[in-house]
Amino acid sequence: MNVGKQYWELFLVFFKIGAFTFGGGYAMIPIIRNEVVNKRLWLNDDEFMDMLAIAQSIPGPISLNTALFVGNKRLGFKGSLFSSAGIILPSFFVILLIALVFNQFKENPVVESIFKGIRPAVVALIAAPLLGLGRSAGVNWKNSWIPLSVALSVWLLKISPVYVILVAILLGVGHFVFAKHTMKK
Repeated sequence: MNVGKQYWELFLVFFKIGAFTFGGGYAMIPIIRNEVVNKRLWLNDDEFMDMLAIAQSIPGPISLNTALFVGNKRLGFKGSLFSSAGIILPSFFVILLIALVFNQFKENPVVESIFKGIRPAVVALIAAPLLGLGRSAGVNWKNSWIPLSVALSVWLLKISPVYVILVAILLGVGHFVFAKHTMKK
């Protein structure tokens, strides 16, 4: 396949994901993973999990950050442009359409009922893939207390996710240094 076709393939993969995934960036993650790890073999699972950790840690929408990383890994800077355009354009067009027609329908009881019905489905679309991602990241029943305590800390104790990320970075570095030190002995 020539390079020009590879750019368009990258664009179309992310355009499809952006156009047919509902529930926001976290709902897109398992679909992106399936496309780039399982179907197209652009990344292996470890590369994807590392890239996902970085994408979550930096500012910006996680789906866009993920698309940028995959595009860059696959085809460099131009690849990141094509993948990011692919993930952004469907949302842009949908938001534009909604902005044009929403005011006419926002008080409609049918539309309100539809949005109330969609909410639980969106929660399920986010929760189910997170369990699969947790398994890929090595989370099991023995260490499931870690993501649960983090989620509860953010939700109930209102601890900023920024602090959680900073503590996780410090613990990761500390674990690395400790493991490296014990390996020398």
